[in-house]
Amino acid sequence: MTTLGLTHLYSGKVRDLYAVGDDHLLMVASDRLSAFDVVMNEPIPNKGRVLTGLTNFWVHEFDQVPTALVSCDPDVIDTYVPGFGEAVELHGRTMLVRKAEMLPLECIVRARLAGQAYDEYRVSGTVHFMDVPAGLSLTDPFPRPMFTPSTKAETGHDMNIDLTTAAAIVGEELLDAAAALCLELFTKASDRLATQGLVLADTKFELGFVDGQLVVCDEVLTPDSSRIWPAEAVVSGQTPPSYDKQPFRDWLSTLDWDRTPPPPMVPQDIVAITAGRYESAYERITGRAITTWFGETKD
Repeated sequence: MTTLGLTHLYSGKVRDLYAVGDDHLLMVASDRLSAFDVVMNEPIPNKGRVLTGLTNFWVHEFDQVPTALVSCDPDVIDTYVPGFGEAVELHGRTMLVRKAEMLPLECIVRARLAGQAYDEYRVSGTVHFMDVPAGLSLTDPFPRPMFTPSTKAETGHDMNIDLTTAAAIVGEELLDAAAALCLELFTKASDRLATQGLVLADTKFELGFVDGQLVVCDEVLTPDSSRIWPAEAVVSGQTPPSYDKQPFRDWLSTLDWDRTPPPPMVPQDIVAITAGRYESAYERITGRAITTWFGETKD
């Protein structure tokens, strides 16, 4: 991959991070796919463009919400990183962002019982060790969206925690501010998706400080960070089809694999189905074709 002489800072499961001067970063979303904290060997075509395009969409949809994102436009990025305009393989999958001091929490909002929350609920009747109504089934709504933080693990798995534990990490005042911001964004996104016949079950936000202000960072409401269901297919107690990577996790769960490296080989038909699901998420949510987003190559 072209790096344009930039200093490489970090490679995560999906994204690569580069320094741009003293105050900015280049965040490049690859086509890598991770599940159960393990990165698959097979890339998912267009995945990085989908994640970046959806983040850009939501940041502009939220309008006045403070964000670390500067631009995804290759022409704008080129003014900060000379030569970027010619690095076509990076177009559409790259965000120019301001450096932020990251909040040491994963800021999760849950409106429906699913995923790890469902697993915990079946055992203990709680969600992130917090009380919720009894008698809920898979996909059932909570009385109101819940702010359910988790730790950020440098290695291994993040750990779900309750609000008391989270307050001990960041302080009650900051926790309240983070919760209020995330719940506000969740409500706006949920209302927007409802107009398109979609249900936002849960999502994860990343927050940080830029110039002393709490802002939204990293990806926003993408298939990697959210569960999004077609409203007409949500039935209490049943797993709905979804515009996220849960179906891929479900496929992995059918395999004799212990969820540790090395990952299993992903057949090309599963790669194609997963790629189609990501592209469908972008197109249904935004109302635009992925081919119109930056980085589309022409034959």
